Amino acid sequence: MPQPAPTLDVEAVLAQLTLEEKAALTLGSDFWHTAPVERLGVPAIMVADGPHGLRAQMNEADHVGLSGSVPATCFPTASALGSSWNPGLFRRVGDALGAEAAACGVSVVLGPGINMKRSPLCGRNFEYLSEDPYLAGELATAMVQGTQSRGIGTSLKHYAANNQEDDRLRVSAEVDERTLREIYLPAFERVVKQATPWTLMCAYNKVNGTYASEHHWLLTEVLRDGWGFDGLVMSDWGAVHDRVAALEAGLDLEMPPNLEQSAARVVAAVREGRLAESVLDLGVRRVLDLVNRVRPALEAGGEFDEQAHHDLARAAALESAVLLKNDDAALPLRPAAGATVAVLGEFARTPRYQGAGSSQVNPTRVDVIFDELAARLPEGVELTYAAGFGIGTTEGDAELQEAAVEAASAADHVLLYLGLPAAAESEGFDRTHLDLPANQLALLSALHRVGIRPIVVLANGSSVRLSTWEHQAAAILECWLSGQAAGSAAAELVLGLANPSGKLAETLPVRLEDCSSFLNFPGDSGVVRYGEGIFIGYRGYDRARQEVSYPFGFGLSYTTFTVGDLSVRTSGSVADDDLEVQATVTVANTGAVAGAEVVQVYVSDLESSVARPVRELKAFAKVHLEPGESKQVSLVLDARAFAYWSTRHHDWVVEAGDFQVAVGTSSRHLVARERIHLEAPSVAPPLTADSTLQEWVADDRGRQLLSRLDVPILHDPELVRVIGTMPMRTLASFSGLLFDHGTLDRLAADLEG
Repeated sequence: MPQPAPTLDVEAVLAQLTLEEKAALTLGSDFWHTAPVERLGVPAIMVADGPHGLRAQMNEADHVGLSGSVPATCFPTASALGSSWNPGLFRRVGDALGAEAAACGVSVVLGPGINMKRSPLCGRNFEYLSEDPYLAGELATAMVQGTQSRGIGTSLKHYAANNQEDDRLRVSAEVDERTLREIYLPAFERVVKQATPWTLMCAYNKVNGTYASEHHWLLTEVLRDGWGFDGLVMSDWGAVHDRVAALEAGLDLEMPPNLEQSAARVVAAVREGRLAESVLDLGVRRVLDLVNRVRPALEAGGEFDEQAHHDLARAAALESAVLLKNDDAALPLRPAAGATVAVLGEFARTPRYQGAGSSQVNPTRVDVIFDELAARLPEGVELTYAAGFGIGTTEGDAELQEAAVEAASAADHVLLYLGLPAAAESEGFDRTHLDLPANQLALLSALHRVGIRPIVVLANGSSVRLSTWEHQAAAILECWLSGQAAGSAAAELVLGLANPSGKLAETLPVRLEDCSSFLNFPGDSGVVRYGEGIFIGYRGYDRARQEVSYPFGFGLSYTTFTVGDLSVRTSGSVADDDLEVQATVTVANTGAVAGAEVVQVYVSDLESSVARPVRELKAFAKVHLEPGESKQVSLVLDARAFAYWSTRHHDWVVEAGDFQVAVGTSSRHLVARERIHLEAPSVAPPLTADSTLQEWVADDRGRQLLSRLDVPILHDPELVRVIGTMPMRTLASFSGLLFDHGTLDRLAADLEG
């Protein structure tokens, strides 16, 4: 039996490396492998795409394309999994990904992706979890923990502000400090602090004019110094423009390697004194540390149970589906013997179950919807089929539509499978609209004209507009791109063999123009301005009081729930950094079938000095209940749940005052609220002669000093309101109005004293 290779003595290896070997170690050796140093026993390790299933390309493959990968379980895409709101499920899927990676000799799975859904047009939204950083961070944390529990690394991506595909390798995302800290960085921060991912992948784009691969503030000051990240930072494939600048910024590994130039430039920079060798050594240490971390799992190898993983993919698909509409309990479908069920839509025969681009998986098997329905329908029920439309083509649409209407007219129940074709959404380009293909909507309208309101089942990775056609459907089941078991999962959900429990992880707008990023997406001339600031997703819709088709957190069930008896208990304090606010509610299943409800806790700052969202998600829990069962759920919030990022303090701050803690089942269905008061140290800047009159009046000491002045104007609220925004120094210049400069100097001296 072979003995396991000894752990590398990193410092001893580092001491023996030549400068050329050091430079080589901070580059890959080919498209998917790090560089080996055989004379010192340093092996190459393999990385592979894998946010939704392993895409391991062995030997020669097209790399940029999608052929040649080994068979692996294709799990639901992130847009689907995010709708499960279930960290436990994420951990199980992460564990399965780790097992498959180990079996294939892969050391690092490149995922999960946790960029925010700033616009529903982003072509890669199917790879991302949510429009909300708290939800994305919690779910991704569980996936990273699951994969790394197998001794396989993950690569959290794409860091940061990578929220479009248009010009993604060059565009500069112009984002203010507060927006970065509150929206685009918190999911990364949460995963780094809670799950300690072994690697992190930088984004392609620039952030405020500097490439993410060369961004010292992002890669070192925030990530390492601020959050304590101790892993390796690798580039996205082709994201490095200046290898020396990237090393100095904190980028440890360039993938794939620019073998013709990068190593030579690093060596030259060290020899010419432009790059400290100690900086290069940091990158080398991190590569060697990663090799040490992954070797035990690779040497152990192993196999995975294809059937068990397929069953897990089905379980994930079941939890990811969101029941958006269900008029007159059209679902679940329970046809009696002798009934006819018409299945319409090419997707029922040619399923779309995964996204395109670097996350495309070679599945171990694929469940076809029509076949899975046929296998589960009661005996004596007839199943018919009509394509109704072509996918990616309009050829023969009139004949296909006519045949579909005829089949539907002869049936007792009609299931219509609609969705986005693969060409509509992918890595590499953004969408231009939110609509389903015209030939699909034409079929739905044709059915409506003859009085048929079908049950619509959707297959799409990114959100689609429903407002123009949802009235024509009796029920809408959003299944997203739900992996290789999509067919069997959809069949079980439609027939009531499983109960939908998914909740929207993103808002579905009435129209594209309602999105807060609409005027600033995707930018032009190499720049995209995040002009909407912190108000993306439900934060923007709620602030603008806009109607939406379906709100963030929404999802129906085949049973009913009540959420109530809210109690909120506060302990500790902001000042002592031990604040704890515990919200406790009772959840009850008041229906006739087992199901799961997601309890969501939102926080509102009722008297903030800065613009804040109407409410923000700060805690959630998915609760499984049998009919008639109830459970008490307690969710704990810390000070961060009440904080905003202060650009004055460059830190998270909590303002003293009243907050509302609300509990419900979506961002717009809050059934219980409680107001709490928090004391906190003052976050106001110190008073100076350049502070405004309002700021002096609002400050206890400033108000006391002003009260000593015998100035009648200060007792006129209307006048104070008019001049209150003027700095004190400016007011002192207005001769005879309030006070002169000498008086102001004395006030300032008294303030300091």
